[in-house]
Formats: sequence, C-alpha cells, structure tokens
Amino acid sequence: MAAEPRPSVTSRVLAILGAFDEHRPRLTLTELARAADLPVSTAHRLVAELQAWDAVERDADGRYVVGRRLWKLGTLAPVARELREASLPAMQDLYGATRENVQIAVREGTTALYVERIHGTGSVPVLSRPGVPLPLHATGVGKVLLAYAPREVVEECVENLKPITRYTITERGRMLRELAAVRRLGYARTMEEMGYGTCSLAVPVLGADGEVVASLALVTRTVRKDLVKFAPALQVAAASITRRMAL
Repeated sequence: MAAEPRPSVTSRVLAILGAFDEHRPRLTLTELARAADLPVSTAHRLVAELQAWDAVERDADGRYVVGRRLWKLGTLAPVARELREASLPAMQDLYGATRENVQIAVREGTTALYVERIHGTGSVPVLSRPGVPLPLHATGVGKVLLAYAPREVVEECVENLKPITRYTITERGRMLRELAAVRRLGYARTMEEMGYGTCSLAVPVLGADGEVVASLALVTRTVRKDLVKFAPALQVAAASITRRMAL
C-alpha cells in the first residue's frame, strides 16, 4: 500500500495563513501549529519566513497577526478594488442624505462579505466590518444576495437557519417567502434579526451582464419606521455603481 504523499511546503504555508479568521485575528505560534496540523518546529520555521516577507507580523504581546504586505495584496482583488472604487461615491451621497450606516457586500459561499461601509459618530453601532463574513439569512444585504443565489446555496442556507436574536427567521417556509418578496419588491428588510435595536434595508447591485454581484444597504435604529422610503434612493445608488463598474 503506497504511503500518502507528504503535504507540500505551499500547502503548509497556506494552512498557517488559513488559521487566521475574524474570530482569531491574533494567534500564538502554538495555536498556528495546531490549526495547521504541523509540528511547532516546522511552524516556527515557516512563520519566520512569512514574517521576513511581511506576510505576518508579531504584535506587542508576541502573537502573530496578518502582515501589511499580505493586506496590500488583498486590496488588489477585484472585489476589494473595483467594487469599492465604483461604490464609494454613491455610498458617500447616501450617507450625506441619511447620516446612517451605508454598507456594500458580496456573497462568499453562504455568508455575506462586507467590502466597504461608511458611518458616522451618530450612526447606530453595527457588527459588520470590511472583510468580516456574516450570515446571509439574518442581514439585509444577505437576504438580497441569497434571493438571487444558485439553488444549491439557497437550499444549504434554508436548512441551516440559526437564530442570532429572537427575531431571526429560522423557519424554512417563512424564509423562502421572504426571498420571494425580495425578488418581487426589489429590496430586503431586517428588523432586529442580526442585532437588537437595528434594522436594515438593502437592494441588489447588478453587474454588466445583469447578474446580482453585490448588495447595498442602509442600517439604522429600529425606531426609524420610515426606512422603506429610502428604497428608491438605494436603487438609484445601486444603478450608479453598476454604471461606474462598466466604465
């Protein structure tokens, strides 16, 4: 019986980098070795090479964090660069008109990945940060992205509707009706489904081929009952983003 091939150096390095996520942005060498399933001595050697290249850095506590060079590479990805550049003018206009959180996100598997947000000191605090994934079923941008997602993605999501707050939709039938309403109305709403005291309104952003490539949203306090009145402004902003991406 042939022995299984040993992991390549590249796969080991990727395993180390893959240990970092939104829940574990700072890791010790031991934690990196454990997450990558490597001996500490091997992890130490590879991490030293990554540190020399500025792919990882050590903070004041001696833990490792993602380095600046890796961050710069990430900003070159089209989702971070082209969409962000195309959306910022429209997002700034929306913020100027509403003084509320303005966010744009794309779908990554069964999560919504925020690309950019604009907020001020008077905006309601929110959980989203650029690069941090959040569930599709509990966010306004997520509902929009899920409403236009492939069937297999929808099925996976509606079979795993986990409660975030007591208002999160967790019933399959109700979520499917919610997604149908998004497609019919052209926007999605949430009411304290991701966090207490907040609500959101989101619309799709189309690519040049007419497919939904992102979702644009306002997030505000639940006491603001007139949020739907901003749907036309959101849709105009989304159309502006589509045009700018095509330039």
